[in-house]
Amino acid sequence: MADNKNVLIVVGTLRKDGYNLQLADHVRQLLDGRANVSVLDYSQLPLMNQDLENPEPAAVAAVREAVREADGVWFVSPQYNASFPGHVKNLVDWLSRPLPGKGRDSAATNGMRATVSGAGGRTATAEMRAALDSLLEFVGVQVMREGETGVALSGESWASGKLALSAEDEATLSAQADAFLEFIA
Repeated sequence: MADNKNVLIVVGTLRKDGYNLQLADHVRQLLDGRANVSVLDYSQLPLMNQDLENPEPAAVAAVREAVREADGVWFVSPQYNASFPGHVKNLVDWLSRPLPGKGRDSAATNGMRATVSGAGGRTATAEMRAALDSLLEFVGVQVMREGETGVALSGESWASGKLALSAEDEATLSAQADAFLEFIA
């Protein structure tokens, strides 16, 4: 595993067993043995506030370091009102800020490579993925837009609370994993 890339998963749901957490677990399984996978804990991030930037809060330093150590970041998020959750925006805001007294290139988003997936309603998180892709590109992230996976939750999933992936979902997610490993190579 020495040659494996480091993939950091950012889960956009706050639910303890949310569909997107389940989807992130599926992503981790797809990458098992082919990448070193970890999940970012950003639960302690304060709301972005320039008054808090210097000295850098420990929680901010920790997420920035985790992102810098990753070869690729895979966002797995629900869709909230045709966009992504506010806490995901807060994370990106912190990551996109330069370090105090340093130039723009010191932002953790500088050189970051990412992809996005999501599970949700009828539109399969299409609006969230487009909005998050645009935000990430705006802050300088190289985004692998092609082949992103959106899962439209089935009636079975809604009824059981358990993510049920179709054969097509499985194939699309597997193809995204293969393409992302190539993208970050």
